[in-house]
Amino acid sequence: MKVLDAVARILKAEGIEWAGCFPSNNLIEAVAEVGINPIMFRQERGAAMAVDGFSRMRNREEFGVLITQGGPGSENTMGGLAQAYADNVPILYLPGGPAVSARSVRPNFSPARTYESVSVSAEVIFQPGQVASIMRRAFHALRNGRPGPVIVEIPADVGEMEVDDSIVSSYSPPKRHKFAPDPAEIKEAVRLLLAAKKPVIWSGMGVLMSGASPELTELAEIAQIPVYCTMPGKSGFDQRHPLALGSGSSATSLQARTWLQESDVLFGVGTSLTRTSYGQPIPDGKVMIHNTETVADLNKDFNVDVGLIGDTKLTLGMMVDEVQAQLAGDDRKDSSELSDQIAEINDKWMAEWNEALNSNEIPITPYRVIGEMINVLDKENSIVTHDAGAPRDIIMPFYPGTVPHSYVGWGKTTHLGYGIPLMTGVKLACPDKFCMNIMGDGAFGMSGLDIETSVRAGAPITTIVLNNGGMATYPGGYPTARESFGTTYMTGDYAKIAEGLGAVGITVTKPEEIASALEQAKQLNADGKTVLIDVHSNMEDRRSNF
Repeated sequence: MKVLDAVARILKAEGIEWAGCFPSNNLIEAVAEVGINPIMFRQERGAAMAVDGFSRMRNREEFGVLITQGGPGSENTMGGLAQAYADNVPILYLPGGPAVSARSVRPNFSPARTYESVSVSAEVIFQPGQVASIMRRAFHALRNGRPGPVIVEIPADVGEMEVDDSIVSSYSPPKRHKFAPDPAEIKEAVRLLLAAKKPVIWSGMGVLMSGASPELTELAEIAQIPVYCTMPGKSGFDQRHPLALGSGSSATSLQARTWLQESDVLFGVGTSLTRTSYGQPIPDGKVMIHNTETVADLNKDFNVDVGLIGDTKLTLGMMVDEVQAQLAGDDRKDSSELSDQIAEINDKWMAEWNEALNSNEIPITPYRVIGEMINVLDKENSIVTHDAGAPRDIIMPFYPGTVPHSYVGWGKTTHLGYGIPLMTGVKLACPDKFCMNIMGDGAFGMSGLDIETSVRAGAPITTIVLNNGGMATYPGGYPTARESFGTTYMTGDYAKIAEGLGAVGITVTKPEEIASALEQAKQLNADGKTVLIDVHSNMEDRRSNF
């Protein structure tokens, strides 16, 4: 068989059922011949974003696969790879590449060489006999170590070469190898947490990816420690829980801000603890306990007092056992003192925001949209995501993450337009869920045509476009450019565009129309129809910042 056929058979052996793609790459035909569905997106970056969304839902058990043309196709993929790399999402990228004889000839482009900085592994199949071993290493990297994009470049000439069938038939999928921290470090971490005056848990995406939400909840309850979720970690801890502080980007709740600033001991679990302007700051001077699967994350941005290197689920299980041992069965679960403090601060904070969440102003404030989402959506059976900019910082503090993966938080790097293809990939992973993204009109311009991909792929999603005719992230910015040249103004009838792409478009101009539009969208999605809700909104500049 040809090398491309061998790669397709290995993908099939690994349980791959679909791949995001954009032609031209003969691997697309090869995977189709073995029964893998190649779903073409309207551009390569969108395909990358979709497979990212799929992988986030699958907890390193299944993976999104991306296939593109070499040269311009792989060049156009950069944004999606960079986003997955920044957020530690494992995806497999299979680009074409120049023939081996032309690889060093300018301007031929090698994606494996160029994208080493935004991948955790990048290899080139130079000879047919390498195909099984390189694919084995690729899937090992997807399942183990720091998660991120894995690249296997297939040169144009090598892809058409013959490979012995026995090499492929002998392929065995590599396993995930979990490991746990040193028990002595667990003892010290628990001692510090139980002795702290005001401890806090900082919960990252590793809690979701390892399926560790039950262990996290048990630890928080028996030790009586409140939990803050990072943006990628949102929904790892139920935001309705009395010990939940909520989640945040640069915007967050008052209770989250209070504990992050005032805590004396911080336990970062399933997180890289990366300093980012798209997250909450952690003041220096705290005792830091850090769980991560990647040793390079320790002491990267913070001085770490106790490092717990290992799988997050295993780590939290050990922490629970050790807390019970050190408390000698006298856990703190029945105490309501801490939850009462959190509730009091939450009530104070919400008193300042309830008016916005229920506002009747026209044009509509996005906060009213969020308020209606909270009221209307079945939060255990819905999956929601934001887009970059204003929608992210408006929704993040208020819409609650509930069960694991009910919210997809993303954004150490923030690519406009991520929401539509991301949510299409999520829908392919979770076809029984109501999947919705909320974005601005600027973001729609980056990926709006992939509404048609959602329709064609049979992955019905709902998109809310906050149509305010401008860039709301910068309402007071660039005054000369804006007023003299109209730089950040834009217009569009996005409901009409959606109709032209095969979806159902709904226009909302009054606050009282939002709830019925959401109900209609839920039913239309259930009937297999993609929906876009065009909300005529204001240029909202209020944020829950401190």
